[in-house]
Amino acid sequence: MTLSPTEQRKAREAEQRRKAIIKIVRKLIRKGGLEEISLRKVAELAGYSTTVVYTLFGDKASLITQAMDEDLLELTRLIQLAAAQAEPGWPRLRALGRAYVRFGIEHPDEYAFVFMTRRPHAPNEAARVQHGNPAQDPYACARQLVSETADLGLLSPHPDDIDLMVQILWEGIHGLTARRLVMGEDDQWVPSMPAEQHLDAMLDVLCAGLAQRFPPRHNLTHAPNP
Repeated sequence: MTLSPTEQRKAREAEQRRKAIIKIVRKLIRKGGLEEISLRKVAELAGYSTTVVYTLFGDKASLITQAMDEDLLELTRLIQLAAAQAEPGWPRLRALGRAYVRFGIEHPDEYAFVFMTRRPHAPNEAARVQHGNPAQDPYACARQLVSETADLGLLSPHPDDIDLMVQILWEGIHGLTARRLVMGEDDQWVPSMPAEQHLDAMLDVLCAGLAQRFPPRHNLTHAPNP
């Protein structure tokens, strides 16, 4: 359906308001966390009525969800770029892990907001990022890479196994990222090897563990060596 010039103008204005409001939300989160967010406060700082914010987003959960969109898109982009430069199979899963950790270390505020902050959950359709789309959703992107590894005969192809594998891989790289963000590079409490060596060792363990725990169905006794 073609929009009239008036409808196009209104759509542009609504998008400008949405972007301005999202910018305020992200500033508030960096300043004081989700406790700083309310529709009324965001509207006041953005210079709009509460009705405008409510009309555009509906509720606080949807507002916060859309504030995460650009971070999710950037993480997905970096994972795809890293994977495209690696050979299929284990090298691409390792590239995924390295891109993920690098994003977290280079974008600590954004990473903490998306992956380390308890927040209200909105329906998937409330996000601008399309849930399940590997080009936008980082989980779907990771799932696609794990599925491709299974298609090569390196892992179990069972759909339930693939989701579990993705989550185990994600939990491992998230744990390393979160520890480095919280404790810092100069942490003296827990001795550790240099960051890159630590990451390489963890990826070795994750890949070997996945290969051992989820071997292809036709080869249950001899797991591949990643």
